[in-house]
Amino acid sequence: MGGRSGESLVSCCGQCRGIEAVFDDSAARRDLRRYRRKGATGSTRQLIDAIAAEGVAGLTFLDIGGGIGQVQHELMACGARGGTSVDASPAYLQTARDEAVRRGYGDRMRYLGGDFVTRANDVEAAEIVTLDRVICCYPDMPALLGAAAPLARRTLGIVFPRNTPFIRAGVAIVNFVQRLRRHPFRGYIHDPDEVEAVLARHGLRRRSLREGFLWRVMVYGRNRQSPAA
Repeated sequence: MGGRSGESLVSCCGQCRGIEAVFDDSAARRDLRRYRRKGATGSTRQLIDAIAAEGVAGLTFLDIGGGIGQVQHELMACGARGGTSVDASPAYLQTARDEAVRRGYGDRMRYLGGDFVTRANDVEAAEIVTLDRVICCYPDMPALLGAAAPLARRTLGIVFPRNTPFIRAGVAIVNFVQRLRRHPFRGYIHDPDEVEAVLARHGLRRRSLREGFLWRVMVYGRNRQSPAA
């Protein structure tokens, strides 16, 4: 599904095993080298900038499917107080933890492994919740966002593929090849209207939208009259 920043969150069983195989130690090291050299780029950079524009100093965050921690590191650099990272890839979770320690704020982070939907009750709410290229790796989008949205006290930001014929065809080809290889990993395209409907049910309304060739970057905010559930 493109460059790796937050796309390793998965459902259980086969998809989770597939993610662990794809996003392994070597992939984590490669992505960390790229991040240290270039910083956050592309749609991840757009997501971070859109959230930072509203101010993050002193706030907490929850990074779901956080990967090597690009969103986490950038929010901390902008003055965030600390946060939680949840990821299904042990290699990426450990890489994010090690990088946070190297940068001097490992004690202000919490790391949880596994499927976020099954671990949501273990996670505290935060002012900011992010899912950077995560829902495209999760078959049950309503369950994922339905678990994430109530934990966003102020802002929720997501990046996911645009729902175009070209991108749908590309994902279908990738999934076909994966089936031939007997590899359990699959990619998913979710309807943006359905995404918005799930978030609206939890009191979140869209504040910004940026679209590139492949990715849609959306930031949602909670109405003052609509506290988190």
